[in-house]
Amino acid sequence: MTRVAAFDCGTNSLRLLIADVDAGTGEMTELVREMRIVRLGEGVDRTGRISEASMARTFAALDEYADLVAEHRPTAVRFCATSAARDAANAAEFMVGVEERVGVVPEVIDGDAEARASFAGATRVLGDAVDPVLVLDIGGGSTELILGST
Repeated sequence: MTRVAAFDCGTNSLRLLIADVDAGTGEMTELVREMRIVRLGEGVDRTGRISEASMARTFAALDEYADLVAEHRPTAVRFCATSAARDAANAAEFMVGVEERVGVVPEVIDGDAEARASFAGATRVLGDAVDPVLVLDIGGGSTELILGST
């Protein structure tokens, strides 16, 4: 078993999943699943920047999440940020704050990578039972329609 942690930082919410994953089967046992509404992207469309208040809310949640990660000691940690971080002129400042809190270099993923991750997560439990599958991911800053096979 490998213990992993994944952060998903969207325009409105911040999620954390810590799980044990069997490398042979891909089976996953969830240990922690958290979600906070942080509204990171509030005002980004209007100002082009992540506000101080939005960063403060997100960093407060990250401080809590960092404690959970330290407690569970995963061997791999990944932090992905989406639309708000893609669009904000001050995203680099935000990324420094993330790295200071969780100890990993955050990734700003593009819309295609976001769509692939959404599809994989949404169809994980379906197996080969249904094909094709249409997944609709309505986020705070972007929407992805993904048609694919499991």
